[in-house]
Amino acid sequence: MECNNCELRQRQYYCAVCLKNHLRDFRHQTHHFSSDRNEHVARAFHAFKSIESSRLQIRADLAKVNRSLEQLVVGRLAKVRRDCESKRDRLRTLREALGQRRRTLNTARLLPPQSQALAKESQELSVLSQTIARARSGLVQELLEVFHVVEVGGRPAVGGRPGAKGEWTIGGLILPVPGDVRRYPPDHINAVITHTIHFLGLLTFYLGIKLPFEISWSCRKLGVGVPWIRAGRGSESWAKWTAKHPMHLTSKPSSTPSSPTSSPSCTSASLADSEAPEQVPAHTQNQSFTTGFAMLLYNVCYLAHTQGVEIPLSQAGDALGNLWAVCCSGELGRRSHSTTPLLLPPTPPSFMLDFAQVLQTTAASPARAARIRPGRSAQEAGIGRTRSERIVEEDGWDVVELGEEEGFG
Repeated sequence: MECNNCELRQRQYYCAVCLKNHLRDFRHQTHHFSSDRNEHVARAFHAFKSIESSRLQIRADLAKVNRSLEQLVVGRLAKVRRDCESKRDRLRTLREALGQRRRTLNTARLLPPQSQALAKESQELSVLSQTIARARSGLVQELLEVFHVVEVGGRPAVGGRPGAKGEWTIGGLILPVPGDVRRYPPDHINAVITHTIHFLGLLTFYLGIKLPFEISWSCRKLGVGVPWIRAGRGSESWAKWTAKHPMHLTSKPSSTPSSPTSSPSCTSASLADSEAPEQVPAHTQNQSFTTGFAMLLYNVCYLAHTQGVEIPLSQAGDALGNLWAVCCSGELGRRSHSTTPLLLPPTPPSFMLDFAQVLQTTAASPARAARIRPGRSAQEAGIGRTRSERIVEEDGWDVVELGEEEGFG
């Protein structure tokens, strides 16, 4: 209804019957909408129930993926942190090293030039080498006096040319060339070879030289027992001769048993035989001795090469003469395997002498060479001096007759 004065619409007034009707209609509509709502909720719940398992699986997968992602993030983050720490440590170390190098460089700049220091060190080393060479030369001269290495025709002057005639002696005993070994009894050969081995051992010790063939002793003590020789370590052609060869001669075994009161020479011979690795025929033992003697001659030639003295194959058999040439060399003691300037291990390519040739010429029979080449010198067929007379065989020991064989023992 409207006000008559202001003409504004005011709240309408209803009677009790109208209100009852209105409330009844409202309740009826509310009940109807409630039924529809419940029906829709039931349908929705039924539809939702059919997809509940898939929904839970999806949620589980999603949760698993989230956990994996968190683990990856945490692990990667930890790895990145560790890498950062290691790089920081390395950077710190590099900075410290760089600082140390800078300090070292600054210190080095304050020092004199390196060329001057090297020149000074080289000069001091050269002076020291010359001093060592003079000391070695003095020791070698004393060694010559002690062993009394002389030539029968007279000792040549130091630094002079040895005489072409006469035989060389050491300790008063003549060391023959290989072609003349049969002229002397075994005791003489054993004694003079032992003296020569001792002389060569001391000489190489003073000069600091490593020889191709090494000397060993039966009693495993230096200078005690019977000497043996074999090749040392190396890759050259001589290094294959690894079997031991005796540096002594033995008397020919007697057909009758020896008595307890045998002579001293027989006792020494039996002792030498007892030191042999096994009982072999006398001819084979003499072949082995020839091979060992060739090794000794090869050592002397190599020692001469290290001291600036070249020994041809035709003169390799004169061991004492070659040793005297070594002791008179102007290059004595300057090069060594143990001091500066260093030598290559034995034997270097510059050493052209072949051990097989030395062995062949040492084992060659002078009598056979004389028959093949009459009127020629025995030096061309073997190692030794010119001798036209026939060699007389000594009683009590075998003569080495190898011909063209190389004498493997």
